[in-house]
Amino acid sequence: MFQIEQCRIPGLRRLRPRIAADARGRFVKIMHAEFFAAHGMRTDFREQYYSTSTRGVLRGFHFQVPPTAHAKLVTCLAGRVMDVVVDLRRGSPEYGRHEIFDLSEESGDILYIPVGCGHGFLTLSATAMLFYDVTSVYAPEYDRGIRWDSLDVAWPIDSPILSARDAGFAGFAEFDSPFDLADGAGG
Repeated sequence: MFQIEQCRIPGLRRLRPRIAADARGRFVKIMHAEFFAAHGMRTDFREQYYSTSTRGVLRGFHFQVPPTAHAKLVTCLAGRVMDVVVDLRRGSPEYGRHEIFDLSEESGDILYIPVGCGHGFLTLSATAMLFYDVTSVYAPEYDRGIRWDSLDVAWPIDSPILSARDAGFAGFAEFDSPFDLADGAGG
């Protein structure tokens, strides 16, 4: 069904789906509740959405804090992005560290991002579309972020296209994390 890759960040997983392709196009399964549950991934998704971005757009790092913190399932439906996940859970051996993934429509790879991690991406193709499943409903009062250039990420761009919101986030050094791996902020 999926090849599953455990990542350095606890609870973060890369899923490689089986892709059925023929003369008509492609068919890709993004989620399967029983498979996810058997591998410790949440399946109680509450909202779905997608974003479209042009080359050079950087979105992130985004997350929601308790009580509406959520796990995410992310895949690139069109184009290609440099996807970055940062561990924000105190007590995690990877606290403050990040992992980088190349997500594209060709690979069909899917990221399962646990509660307590920030997510961001840079669009590498002319356009890209990312699809998200999240385990809580968007709550603006609990929506947070960390400035894109405050971590040691080797972005291949010096001046990305940013929203005013993303440009105004505080840096990681100023972030007082409400997440703790010991409290179960991992699934």
